[in-house]
Order: sequence, then structure tokens, then C-alpha cells
Amino acid sequence: MRLGALRSHNTALVLDLLRTAGSEGISRLELAERTGLTPQAVSKITARLREEGLAAEAGRRASTGGKPRTVLRLVPEAGHAVGVHLDRDELTAVLCDLTGAVVAQRRTPLDLGAGAATVVERAVREVGELGELGELAPGAAGAAGAGRRPGAVLGVGVALPGPLDHRRGVLHRVTGFPEWNGFPLRDVLARRLSLPVVVDKDTNAAALGLAVGGEAGAFASFAYLHFGAGLGGGLVIGGAVHRGTRTGAGEFGHQVVQLDGPPCGCGNRGCVEALCLAAVARGDMAEAARVLGTAAGNLVALLDVDVVLLGGRTVAAAPDTFVRGVAAVLDERARRAGGDAVPVRVASSGGRGVAEGAAQLLLAPLFGRAEG
Repeated sequence: MRLGALRSHNTALVLDLLRTAGSEGISRLELAERTGLTPQAVSKITARLREEGLAAEAGRRASTGGKPRTVLRLVPEAGHAVGVHLDRDELTAVLCDLTGAVVAQRRTPLDLGAGAATVVERAVREVGELGELGELAPGAAGAAGAGRRPGAVLGVGVALPGPLDHRRGVLHRVTGFPEWNGFPLRDVLARRLSLPVVVDKDTNAAALGLAVGGEAGAFASFAYLHFGAGLGGGLVIGGAVHRGTRTGAGEFGHQVVQLDGPPCGCGNRGCVEALCLAAVARGDMAEAARVLGTAAGNLVALLDVDVVLLGGRTVAAAPDTFVRGVAAVLDERARRAGGDAVPVRVASSGGRGVAEGAAQLLLAPLFGRAEG
């Protein structure tokens, strides 16, 4: 399957409608009406998608006049993407079909400070294991993908703590692991795997996955706060992931809220991440939630987002505590301002949300959803 051939705007429109139609499918006439394309253009696009194995007939639907209409559906198993989450102490990898559904997953301990060679080797091994589980043999057909059979891996999305340059796939001084500074992770993995690779911050990937999956409902703007081994944020503004000019947006955990506070791995003192981690180490989840709420309140006041979503394994260990604690701070600030409080929810993606979002770094562009 040729990624470049699928990334045209019109094809993306059609693919996205096929995806959202689900197993019931959608007719060519409906595709034309909803995309604004001519019936002839839709016929050409769908014919090509059927040749590629991406679309198939899903039966016939009664027409208001004339013969019944043939409806088409997306073939989820026609292609897959691997999402890899390189956390500070754990690697999570998922194999997703075209709808983003997880069909296989792996999780293993990881030391992000063990050195680039060790981490890359572990990532390559886990991607290979997932390929074998899905009988997809990633990379077997070479970089161009020529001859790759239907269902092959389209590429690998990798998400890890920042800061980093997602455009070039080069890491900067990853918080707590400055030795990664300047490492071209994307290009190194692409050579090893013979597959397209996209690299982004863990929180950006998770935010993209939540936006594409409709987690925030009708809200156009939200903040995703990820509290695992560290603390970070992903921002979706106006329906698009906000990365910033230098791709540095979302360093939520390193806002200073206590000038004489404990030292943080980033080099500052009194960062939200340091205070929250210290509270968790003492077993005081309520205090960690209160501090997180204070930082979330700063973010809401600055950006006026519609909803705050919480995720990460630390939140998952005490979800009610964190929702109550963060919501209490936001409620109090809203009362003082005379407005309505921003709702706080736990993201439903669970512990593999970042890995699933990493897979969407490859899948979302196929459906015209690269920015969420």
C-alpha cells in the first residue's frame, strides 16, 4: 500500500466517511453529497480504494427510485499501524487496524536512560514481535513497501517525553535524560525497521488519539494532562493539536508554582511535576491532585479550554481522587470569577492511550485528521 497515494485530500475525505460509517457502509451517492465531489470523482476514488483492498461492498440499500444502491465499507484489516510509547520506565506497543482498534499489544519494562542503542534495540524487537503476532512481517518488503501483501504495517508512530522536534524526529534534552539531546530517533528507527516512522511527544500523541476518537465529544478545545512516571500536557485548540512554532507546547509539568520548591529534573525548582511526584511518593494522592488542580487552573485561565481530560497510570491508580481534587480547584476558581467550571474527566483510553495515539500519527493523515 502506498501511503503517498492515499494522502490526497479527496481520497482522505472519502476514507474518513467510510471509516465513520462503520460496518453498515455508505453509498457512492451519499459520499458525493457529503464530500461535495462529483459522482464520477467518487466512483474513481472508490474504485481505486477497492483495488487497494481498502474498501469493499457492504450490501445493498433500498433506493427511493431505481435500482438498490450498493454501499461500501472500509476494510479495517487492510492495513495496520504500530504505536510505541517509550516511557521513562516502560515500553508499550500496540498494533492497530485502520479504524484504530487494537488487535495486539505488548508491554515491557524499559530504562529510557540505558542509552540510545539499548532503547532502539528494544523498540525494534517489540515492533517485530507485534508484526509476527499480526502475521504482518513489518519491513520484510523493504522501505518502498513494494510487494507488501494486504494487511501490512503502514508505519510506526513513536511517542516519548519531550522536548523534541517532531518535524525532524530529533530529540532535544529530554527531561531527566539530557543524553538524548540531538539523537535522530526517527531516522535511526526507519533504517532499522524499513518502515515509515513518525516521532512526537507522548502527550501530543495521546491528545491526537483522543481528538480522532471523539473522546472530548462536541468540545473543540481541550487539555489532556498525562500523569504517569512524569507529568505533561497535550493541547487541542480549535480541533487541532497545538504543538507550537518550535514544537515545544504542552510542557505542562514544568510550570513553576513554588519558587523555593524541590529541584526538578528539568533544572528548575518547584515545578508541578516535582511537587506531584513528591506527593505520590509520600502516598498523598489527594495532595498530588490538589497541586495538579492548581496547575490545571492556570492552564484553563490562560487558554479557556472546554474540558480537562486526565490520563496516565498514576491517575489510573486513583481516578476518583484526581477528578475530585482537580475539579475542586477549578470549581473554586470559577466561583470567584463568576463563571461556570470547566468539566474534568478521566480519559477512557487507559494505560495504552499514548501508544494508541502514537499509531494515530500514521493513521490520522490517511483520513485527513493529521491535526486531530
